[in-house]
Formats: sequence, C-alpha cells, structure tokens
Amino acid sequence: MNFKTLFRRLWLAVAAAGLVAVTFGARGDTYPSRPIRLMVPFPPGGPTEVLARIVAPRLAERLGQVVIVDNKPGASGMVGADAVAKAAPDGYTLLVNASIHVINPSLYPKQPYDAIADFAAVSNLADVPLVLAVNPKVPARSVKELVALARSAKTPLAFASAGNATSQHLSGEAFKVATGIDLLHVPYKGSAPALTDLIGGQVQLMFDSLPSSMPFIKSGAIRPLAVTTSSRSPALPDVPTLAESGFPAFSISTWYGVWAPAATPPTIVQRLSSEIAAVVRLPEVRAQFEKLGAEPVGNTPAQFSAFSKAELVKWSGIVKQSGAKVE
Repeated sequence: MNFKTLFRRLWLAVAAAGLVAVTFGARGDTYPSRPIRLMVPFPPGGPTEVLARIVAPRLAERLGQVVIVDNKPGASGMVGADAVAKAAPDGYTLLVNASIHVINPSLYPKQPYDAIADFAAVSNLADVPLVLAVNPKVPARSVKELVALARSAKTPLAFASAGNATSQHLSGEAFKVATGIDLLHVPYKGSAPALTDLIGGQVQLMFDSLPSSMPFIKSGAIRPLAVTTSSRSPALPDVPTLAESGFPAFSISTWYGVWAPAATPPTIVQRLSSEIAAVVRLPEVRAQFEKLGAEPVGNTPAQFSAFSKAELVKWSGIVKQSGAKVE
C-alpha cells in the first residue's frame, strides 16, 4: 500500500467519524433533551398551579421529557416571573401565570422586567370565570342582600384576594365602583391562603377563580353568589351572573397562559405552543378543565401575544377607573 492510498483511507475514516459525531451531536441537541420546568409564581394550591399540574404530565408525554411544576411565589407573582425573564432562553424554563402578568404593570410601574418585551408568548391555556363567594355565616344569599349588608355595616366588610394586582383584587375594586359600597381589601400570597381565611371567617367575601374555589363550593365551605362573566358557568349552572344580579355592565374573567424568555428560538416557542394546544384539546384534559369551570383555549404565539397586549390595555383602564392601589 503506497502513501497516497494510506492517506486516503485515513482521511475517509476521519471524515466518517466526524459525520457520526455530528449526527449524534445533532440528535443530542434536539429540543427537548432534558427536563422542562414550569414556573408557577404563586404558592401551592392556587388555580394557576392546578391547571399547570393537569397539563404537565400530558405535555411530558408529548415531548418525551419530564415536565416539573415549580412554585416560586412572591410580590404578586413578580418573583417567579422575573426568574423566568432572566432564565436562559432555551425553552427549559417557562412561566405559567394568570392575567396578573399584564395587570401588574398598571400597579407596579417599577417592575424588574417588561411584561411584554421580556417574554415570548407561547399559548393561552384557559379562560376562567371568577366567582363571588362568601363565608356561610354571612347572612346574604344573593348579591342584592350582600350589597345591603355592606351598606348597613358599621365597618367595611373584608374581601380577600390572591394578592395585589390580581384579577381577584381588581374584581373586588370594580365591584365597589359598580355598587357604591365600601369594602376592605385583604391581599394574600395566593388563592389557597385567602380561601383558608374565607372559610375560617377572618374575611367575609372573595372573588376567586373557579378551579381553586370549586372544591369548597361543592363541600359547602363557601357559598357562591354570582359569577363575573356575561353568561353562567356550565360548572355552576344554578349560580347567576352579576349581570343577572342587577349589574349589567359587570363582566370580568381571568385567564392563564404560558410564556418563555424573550430570546427563546421561534422554533422552540412554536413547538411548545403546538404541543400545549394539543394537550388542552385532549378529551380528558378538557373534561378536567371544564369540571373546574375553566374553558380550554390553546392558541398560536402570535394570537396569544396580541391578546396579552390587548389585555394589558384593558386592565390598565380598570385600574384607572377603580382607583385601585397596592397595599
């Protein structure tokens, strides 16, 4: 064998080895290649976590990777959201948040991140009515009776919320404007602790998302008086709307979605969006959502981005009209 033949064979061997290495490397880099974390910026037990934990195992099946739900509460959801905004934009750290994500900018002008610019919208998970509920010891079985009770009370009735700037908080503020009554806002660090005090009687009423309230409504631990949407919820068909209760202009809902850090590659964002949309349309997931009073959505990044921007403008108007302030 001459030198040229030996060199050619060595070159072909090296080239083949390189091709194999590139092929294996490409397969190893295919997204996702390791566990994905869904950051929920509230304590365990709230509606955001409930929906995230329904979605996580099905999303894991479709992506072929473990999907972990990680609670990181604090500062009306801003601690967890800030962690995601500053995370590596590789699709492995995602934010699952409620409409508070686009409400916070109106009440916290000095946020450590931009709710729109620092995130890539992935998909809207679900739309959810809020329910106005009271402690069973409150002597009111309708919205009309509750308003009368509030007007006659020597001290303002206390309404709980999942935290400052949440849709629960602003629904209470909008209710004050619509009825002309005075209420004392008591913010908590999530729906779970707020519901605990509502059940215990430390506060008298609360606007809350159906996913977290439904078990306590069914058990009789709290009494629903009305839902905040323009039509009744299929999950609570016997509970009237606030419009039916004498306040026709009152129509508010909350929603839940998924975001990635802003610089996440569009191909990854699109993959996540498609898989999440497929998950929320699964019959068993839809049934779980609807049992909790949540309507599955699942849309494209462009649709969810446009929706988020419109919602930011809408909630800014509600904040200005109600004069809501953080406490």
